[in-house]
Amino acid sequence: MSYAVYKKLLAPLVERLYRLEVRGVERVPLSGPLLVVANHESVLDPFVLGAALPRPIRFVGKSELWEIPPAAWLLDAGGAIPIRRGGSDVSGVGAAVAALDAGDAVAIFPGGGVIVGSPPWFRGAARMAIAAGAPVLPVRLLDTRRAIGRGTIGFPRVGVLVGEPIPVPPGKPTIASARALTRAMQRAVESLGT
Repeated sequence: MSYAVYKKLLAPLVERLYRLEVRGVERVPLSGPLLVVANHESVLDPFVLGAALPRPIRFVGKSELWEIPPAAWLLDAGGAIPIRRGGSDVSGVGAAVAALDAGDAVAIFPGGGVIVGSPPWFRGAARMAIAAGAPVLPVRLLDTRRAIGRGTIGFPRVGVLVGEPIPVPPGKPTIASARALTRAMQRAVESLGT
């Protein structure tokens, strides 16, 4: 399923089922490279993010998802980018940077997976933004865990809070620069409130 088909057929369903409330959507740049970073508390999060934002998004996902044939087909059709977790995936990061260089919006959950709470994020997203000189859009997803979480399926109102883009000058990512940007991104998302 292409991203356009998702936006036309499934996004309205997500919007209605979860009475999606989006605040700050006017802050989303409609063109040019953009790295979208968000908290990740539910498997529903990519669908909510895709429904909420007004431009096509290429998601970065764990490579294990491509081992499931129907998922692999859907991810490829939507332009998703696989990344190996647990180490430095030069190929996956390179593909994400190439997408940003081409002017795409790329979304990633820097926590590394579905997590509850706020442990420190991983630096890969920051490395991508710095290498491409792409602005970072902080997004906070609210109550998605109550919709689909461990042992939970429900239909609460789900919120999406969009922050101000963080400008990122292009450069060679270093551990220090990636660490500093990662902290800034996480603070920006968490400061958007509840």
